[in-house]
Amino acid sequence: MKTLQNHILIYDKDCPMCNIYSKGFIQSGMLDENGREAFSEISRDIKNKIDVHRSKNEIALIDIKHNKVTYGLESLLTIIGNSFPKLEKIARIKPFHWFFQRLYKFVSYNRKLIIPAAKDLTKDNCVPDFNLKYRFLYLGFVLIFSAYVLGFYNQRLFPDFKNNFGLEFFICCMQLVWQSAFMGIYLKERIWDYLGTMMTVSLLGTLLLIPVLLFDFNQIFYFVYFGIVVFIMFLEHLRRCRILKFGIVPTISWMVFRITFGAVLLYIVYN
Repeated sequence: MKTLQNHILIYDKDCPMCNIYSKGFIQSGMLDENGREAFSEISRDIKNKIDVHRSKNEIALIDIKHNKVTYGLESLLTIIGNSFPKLEKIARIKPFHWFFQRLYKFVSYNRKLIIPAAKDLTKDNCVPDFNLKYRFLYLGFVLIFSAYVLGFYNQRLFPDFKNNFGLEFFICCMQLVWQSAFMGIYLKERIWDYLGTMMTVSLLGTLLLIPVLLFDFNQIFYFVYFGIVVFIMFLEHLRRCRILKFGIVPTISWMVFRITFGAVLLYIVYN
């Protein structure tokens, strides 16, 4: 593996994804041992070389020798292209580059929703700007994905129940509307952070349901497993709200919705 010399990657220490891939660059030899520095630990000299605000949204790569800085996807392509020139050429083809650029921003602007930390509430930490477009895309992705998987899971809970994507999509949308209406008053300007957190919990629950769909168990198992998943979601929702200092009210409202629409779904199925 060809090592990119005289470069320093400024990464978000509190972001698990950033930690993993930046450490991977070091371990694979794509960057040297001193080739990365945490944003929260950079020296004043390094800080003066970068656009501090931009580097919170797009990872910065400093070329020490030529005193040049690249950001975001360009930083990653510079590192990857040094070891795999052909991959970089493919990634720079316009349609691919356009897609990877949007994918990078989609992940970057929403990365704090995946694993939040109390440090994210401090002003000087590496927290990306709020981007309404990419927050909407994240909420929409989880909404559609969760409704799709739940449609199949309901067939296991209720064998006579057809895979009604429309119904599940409606219920998922109503969850957003319900929490937006109640939590918008309670959380005010932090409502978008909460909605992203809530949908991440939904995404976690959805991912936990997928493995059992690959096998054929009896109806009782699917009911018990679904109850376990909901309980895990409840604990995770509570934990995240505590970390982000939302309080217990959002969790109570979330559970009221779950119980209410669960009862409605049972009524629809058996009547």
